[in-house]
Amino acid sequence: MANDDKVRILPYDRIYKNFIDYKYIPKGEDEYYLRNEQSVFLREKWRHLRAEEIESLVNNKNVATNWDDILVTDEFDPKMVKRNSFFGLVRIGRIKREVLEYHDLRVPVGITDSSIVSCDIGDDVAIHNVHYLANYIISDRCILFNVNEISTTDHSKFGNGILKEGEDEDVRVWLEVMNEAGGRKILPFDGMITADAYLWAKYVDDKQLQQRLFDITQNSFDPRRGYYGTIGESTVIKNSWILKDAKIGPYTYIKGASKLKNITINSSEAEPSQIGEGVILVNGIVGYGCRIFYSAVATRFVIGDKCNLKYGARLINSVLGDNSTISCCEVLNNLIFPAHEQHHNNSFLISACIMGQSNMAAGATLGSNHNSRATDGELVASRGFWPGLCSSIKHSSRFASFTLLSKGDYPCEMNISLPFSLVNNNVHKDQLEIMPAYWWMYNMYAIARNTSKYHKRDTRKRRIQNIEFETLAPDTIEEIISACKMLEVWTAKSYLRSSNDDADKYEYHELRALGRDLMKKPEIVNKLEILGENIEKSNRKVVILRAYKAYHAYHDMIVIYAMDAITKYMINNNTFDYELMYKKFNGLRRKVWINLGGQMMTQEDVDQLRDDINNGVLNSWEEIHNRYNELWKRYPEDRIKHACLSLYFILQTKEISKDTFKDLLLESVDIQNYVCEEVYRSRKKDYDNKIRNATFRNEEEKIAVIGSLDDNSFIKQIRKETEDYKSRIEKVISMLN
Repeated sequence: MANDDKVRILPYDRIYKNFIDYKYIPKGEDEYYLRNEQSVFLREKWRHLRAEEIESLVNNKNVATNWDDILVTDEFDPKMVKRNSFFGLVRIGRIKREVLEYHDLRVPVGITDSSIVSCDIGDDVAIHNVHYLANYIISDRCILFNVNEISTTDHSKFGNGILKEGEDEDVRVWLEVMNEAGGRKILPFDGMITADAYLWAKYVDDKQLQQRLFDITQNSFDPRRGYYGTIGESTVIKNSWILKDAKIGPYTYIKGASKLKNITINSSEAEPSQIGEGVILVNGIVGYGCRIFYSAVATRFVIGDKCNLKYGARLINSVLGDNSTISCCEVLNNLIFPAHEQHHNNSFLISACIMGQSNMAAGATLGSNHNSRATDGELVASRGFWPGLCSSIKHSSRFASFTLLSKGDYPCEMNISLPFSLVNNNVHKDQLEIMPAYWWMYNMYAIARNTSKYHKRDTRKRRIQNIEFETLAPDTIEEIISACKMLEVWTAKSYLRSSNDDADKYEYHELRALGRDLMKKPEIVNKLEILGENIEKSNRKVVILRAYKAYHAYHDMIVIYAMDAITKYMINNNTFDYELMYKKFNGLRRKVWINLGGQMMTQEDVDQLRDDINNGVLNSWEEIHNRYNELWKRYPEDRIKHACLSLYFILQTKEISKDTFKDLLLESVDIQNYVCEEVYRSRKKDYDNKIRNATFRNEEEKIAVIGSLDDNSFIKQIRKETEDYKSRIEKVISMLN
């Protein structure tokens, strides 16, 4: 058994000496040299205790290994320091006869009933009943009350996946995200955002990139041993058990935590973080403004800003994006982009990349690996993924944006490539059914509300991770275009089968042309059984429902996306020369867009980013983040160009006359009117549902509970947006040259 696993007897002074092994202390320095670099306190203000102060401290039942090692300031009242044991060099800031108040807790400034080893303590600090406080720098106005242990080791890494001098590689902390087998492991670090995690975990085949990101991370932190733990100003830690190798930001509130080990908790006055009862956090990073409560457990993790973890949630080997909430569930080996909701009991998510704006229902079991002998399956879901109650999904599966799964046990792996779809496992018919564009056709209230909902919920003060919240954006539009092509081909094949014709003798472009022509004839398409291909790993049918209506819904989504973007650009830039604008934005449409942690980038920009990291153009995470921001500033122009070029797919030509453009403007008004009407109608269904209304004794009670339909804030908002859109279109039409 190793010596570290035994209780050993050491000389008495080792309780405070040799915090750093002498071989790691530079020549001419002592073991406090890094502590002195870290300390925000001015050395000039410290002084030794006066004889009468020592006498008062002794009378108050304080003990010290050496009273000469206790330094104080001129504002030091020894009467406020009682029944403590001091070991080694302890420097204490201002202590006056005052009281600190936080919520309902009021405690006197001072130090009582505590054991303190080699610490720097700021001004107006209250430390009471802390059984063991070792090697920490505590800032001003902190309260430490009823804590068993707060300590730091000489090799503290505070949750960062680095090594200190002399450490073996096998002690490095990795996060095994997206894949349970560890094939996409990344190093956590303070400041990591989901874009960083995805760049690292996705491009594992780029060995040079993997090595560069490894080196950048290791070099971002000082490998020297001997850094002290820090507790930021105005932090309150009470009734907690163990804090070890923890870096605590200012204005943090920790109450009743069980164990916080090898972590960084970021916090600020503008975005304070809180850690609550029974929480265990080990090996990770907590972002700004987080709330972690009620026996939540996280190990090997990075949690973004403004996240909630509560009610017994387990987060393991995962990265959780900003503005996300997880509770009552188990989340293992995942990379989760911003605005993720998983706050119902007994849901399970494993080995997944969930790309944001998602909601996991109660009982959902996502990513079972029991269909394989290996643990290397994966699940990838684009934005807006929403599995229904008790949905069970197997590895490996992929889902297009805004896929809605109806309640069910899905027996096979799936590749759902049609966005905004409703997917149903029809057990009675033993077939998988997909209704493309379901959200647009039957639940407009939810899809239209999506963008404004996430914008309102984004209360981050420091927005490091750039996030696209618009439902219709380059990523979803490209999925829509691909879906239209698939529907054309599948419709053509179904028609040929019904005519006893062999679809295999036709070329791809011929099938698409036939499908486009058929999509003008609902009387034919609506009678066909249209079958999807390469969607489920099974021999059963995959039936595409309401393909004709979905195809044209996709058409409308492209038109409203393009015309909304184009007209905003025209008005914002006061340019109404249609032909000049189209010359500016002419060229090839960027067809591959990468959702990099919530930020949209073209494939070309991501490739250039990787090349610049590999070639040493970008040499730090700060420089990489600056590149993200440069691309984000350019994104509006990239988006308007993509919007313009998307129209070519609708019109099947790059020659768009002014009259055609005006027709598209007028068509977009009709589409916006449809959106407004469907928002009202889809919400009205809930109000008119007789079964739903059965719980109310009369109309007045119902309105008192759920409000009036016409007073619905989002319905009012969408009506105003529709009127504003009409006014914008009228202005553009009147100004067109």
